[in-house]
Amino acid sequence: MAYRNKTYICFDGDTDMRYYRLMTAWAENEKFTFDFHNAHDLNTARDTSQEESIKRQLRERFANSKLLIVLIGEKTKLLTKFVKWEMEVALKLDLPIIGVNLNGVRHRDDRCPPAIRESLAIYVPFGVKIVEYAMTNWPDSHTEHRKEGETGPYYYTDQTYKNLGL
Repeated sequence: MAYRNKTYICFDGDTDMRYYRLMTAWAENEKFTFDFHNAHDLNTARDTSQEESIKRQLRERFANSKLLIVLIGEKTKLLTKFVKWEMEVALKLDLPIIGVNLNGVRHRDDRCPPAIRESLAIYVPFGVKIVEYAMTNWPDSHTEHRKEGETGPYYYTDQTYKNLGL
């Protein structure tokens, strides 16, 4: 059994790669407390022309993941091949999901992919403090909400943002 300590980040690699790269830069920068074990560091698909080869490698990443972050950009909801599949796998594994809105919105909006639209997830804007806060706090909250049978979108209060200096 794999040790689940990784964070799996799902995103539109064609248009939103810079946000993913910025998150990895936050983790490498000593001036930030932001840190995570990146599931994408585990492997790379050897035969990128074969969908099943890619999914096999992604399944290995999921086997080691404790959390899914979905970077929600302008086109994310339109992606039906790998991004949708990644969200569906995370839901089947009951991984806590953090929807990170690249447009700065603090709640679920019309950019949210249908695969997670009604699922138990927290939504935050893209930013180091709030993403770090969600990564630290949402997994336990997700577990509690799940025990209560709750579902749907969640958001942090304005007071939470104020406490973070946002």
